[in-house]
Amino acid sequence: MPKTATPPDQIQPTGPGGHRIASLDFIRGIAVMGILAANIVAFGQPMTAYMYPDAFTVPHSLAEDWMWVAQFVLIDSKMRGLFTLLFGAGMVLFLERAAARGQGRWLQVRRLLWLGVIGLIHYFFIWRGDILFLYACSGLAALLFVGLSRRKLLVLGLVGYFGGALLYTGFVGFLPMMENSQEPAFVELAEELESEKQADLADGRLETRMIAEGDYADWVNHNIVEHGPELGFYLLMFWFETLPLMLVGMAAYRYGLFDGGLDPGRQRFWGLTLWLVGTALTIPVALWAKDGGLTYYGTLAAMAGWSMVPRLFAILGLVTLLALWGNRVTGSLAERVSAAGRAAFTNYLGTSVLMMLVFHGWAGGLFGQLGRTELYLVAAATWVLMLLWSKPWLERYRFGPLEWLWRCLTYWRIFPLRR
Repeated sequence: MPKTATPPDQIQPTGPGGHRIASLDFIRGIAVMGILAANIVAFGQPMTAYMYPDAFTVPHSLAEDWMWVAQFVLIDSKMRGLFTLLFGAGMVLFLERAAARGQGRWLQVRRLLWLGVIGLIHYFFIWRGDILFLYACSGLAALLFVGLSRRKLLVLGLVGYFGGALLYTGFVGFLPMMENSQEPAFVELAEELESEKQADLADGRLETRMIAEGDYADWVNHNIVEHGPELGFYLLMFWFETLPLMLVGMAAYRYGLFDGGLDPGRQRFWGLTLWLVGTALTIPVALWAKDGGLTYYGTLAAMAGWSMVPRLFAILGLVTLLALWGNRVTGSLAERVSAAGRAAFTNYLGTSVLMMLVFHGWAGGLFGQLGRTELYLVAAATWVLMLLWSKPWLERYRFGPLEWLWRCLTYWRIFPLRR
């Protein structure tokens, strides 16, 4: 049957038959909520406290050390991984819908360029933990491979990811052995590592003072002057994780993972197996870091090095299980999670704005005052807000507010928002 072109203001994440792919919304909702659970520490404490508990400005208890372990095993980088896979799948979906209307890849290029602009605004003016600029740059690179077969996309993505894992592990995995080394060959390196650590902690103390005192202009200037040059290194550090996962997400979409194109029994088996293997392999890494005292370079090595391969299994397992459940799950809570996923862009950026209001000194003023336990409570309260607003909004409006803005910028025209 010939395809019927869909007007741009009607675009939805739909499958070949025109039905909405429910699993994409559901997984995106889980991911955007999970990302907040991972990021909440870096919202309310110095950025380095995300990995290194001693960077907290308040005591970090033994129980909270175990919370670090639990977060490391279950959440850290897994939610971002889910989001990245979905971004790759969404790129293919967008290109298919654009092709059905006779539009080419340049529309996707423009869409990604605007995402990059929004990401830079987020990075410099709202919160430095932004992933949107990284996604924009990686997405532009991923466009070079979108014409490949699904098998080639999968192989290239997996090879790229494992290559990146080897690179990162070789780069940071052995730093804990060197930071306190007394071996003559490593003394100078150990001194450099200590100097870099102290500079990072000093930057965190400076930012804490600026944020707590409400010096927003100074804080923005600090972001631009001191952390603007870090964008290139930031892209390099995550390039071999983000781009490969996007390619795997493209392949997964074409294999039918998200729209029920696979055998449910096998999908359940492989999803559970991959998640259990990834989780089981991550636990020893977390315990190794904890037994070592959760040191600066120990936690860095665990997060950026030794956990990369295990978490790939966990990410693939999670997305496989959630894709299966997302097409079947029912009930009010599931509907609200899916609505949060449909408005994930707004929820992601809106969370950053809300956290500014909670933590910056010119607003709520709680930066540096809450421990890990209290920060998790803030995250839980924000989840409730996401679930409360997203569904009723989308019952009245076609898109989330920022989804609508991004769409208007992409097509360079104003679309109707109200239903």
